[in-house]
Amino acid sequence: MSGDRGGAATILHADLDAFYASVEQRDDPDLRGRPVLVGGGVVLACSYEAKRAGVRTAMNGRQARAICPEAVVVPARMEAYSAASKDVFAIFRDTTPLVEGLSVDEAFLEVGGLARLVGTPKDIAARLRGRVLAEVGLPITVGVARTKFLAKVASGVAKPDGLLVVDPDREREFLHPLRVERLWGVGAVTARKLHGMGVHTVADVATLGEQALVSLLGPAAGHHLHALATFSDPRRVTPGVSRRSIGSQRALGNRRRSAEELDTILAGIVDRLARRLREGGRTCRTVVLRLRFGDFTRVTRSHTLRTATSRTDPIDDAARTLLAEAMPTIHDRGITLLGLSLANLDGEGREQLELPLAEDAGERTALAGGPAAEDTRDSAALDRALDAVRARFGAASVGRATQLGRDPGISVPVLPEHE
Repeated sequence: MSGDRGGAATILHADLDAFYASVEQRDDPDLRGRPVLVGGGVVLACSYEAKRAGVRTAMNGRQARAICPEAVVVPARMEAYSAASKDVFAIFRDTTPLVEGLSVDEAFLEVGGLARLVGTPKDIAARLRGRVLAEVGLPITVGVARTKFLAKVASGVAKPDGLLVVDPDREREFLHPLRVERLWGVGAVTARKLHGMGVHTVADVATLGEQALVSLLGPAAGHHLHALATFSDPRRVTPGVSRRSIGSQRALGNRRRSAEELDTILAGIVDRLARRLREGGRTCRTVVLRLRFGDFTRVTRSHTLRTATSRTDPIDDAARTLLAEAMPTIHDRGITLLGLSLANLDGEGREQLELPLAEDAGERTALAGGPAAEDTRDSAALDRALDAVRARFGAASVGRATQLGRDPGISVPVLPEHE
């Protein structure tokens, strides 16, 4: 066997094909078989017909339409995508209780304990694909393998609308000829470094050796890539894990953005995420700003709050401070994506209480229940009032004055990362 540990190919990675675009084609028969772009300014998703023409997700809409002039552009309908996702996940959980969701359109399923009841993992995967198509009307690709990593790679190779089983005794034959970009964690920067060393395939990564990878990429990335290239992935499917972060991001295209425009976009993201915290009865401690510059390099900047909170104001203050610190780099290199994550989540009522160690009179007044404490209570009351209005009349019923007359854009949920 090629791997470091025994086991059968019992892990499924199920991934809906071109999810947003497929929902649009399902709901509008006139779009079927045609190139579809979801989102106008920036392509949020595109059908495989558009992909074959060269369009890619996050591409500038004008560029995408120049590449594929026959494309049909449709606005995003997040409510429809959410409903379709819930229907698909209901089928996942009806298939096996061991479901680990990765995003709105993909999940790992462990089916090793079902052989005597319903058949082989390949049989289960085939039935799952049939049910999703028949009951939800969407195509889905499934990869089956011994490890999570191999199952995810298998589904990527099998797309679109396919099924691929990687037998344990054929893992090396399957994985090693693939390009290094198939490894989790190999983005454009890492790929350039590896290509510069003459490393182009997964087999080259395995041959290069762990120490050489560590010297080239650093300890974390080096050990990680060596483990994947040598079939070491001990992670199990873990259902019901409470998410430790939530996030949202917005693709911005290639045009220059002013500081005021970015501040407005960020404020809208903060409003949505803080509302999601309160709706879920959660608090956060850490605010993480995610940026992709004009040269497509990515950075993250974080700030940990003194106390956990679900209030909008302190989250907004932290996010704006992080953005202000990044503005010199944005001015020099441009920006194509702006995102925010709230991490170190916990349940409300479980915040660590602050001790009365304030150094200035204002903080002492706040601790004593004076004007500063009243400001905090006012802020929380405002959040509750706005949440109530939005719950009754819709999320767009009330917003900040700075957002009036501006394109609100579409902010897409940040998906859990495996890099």
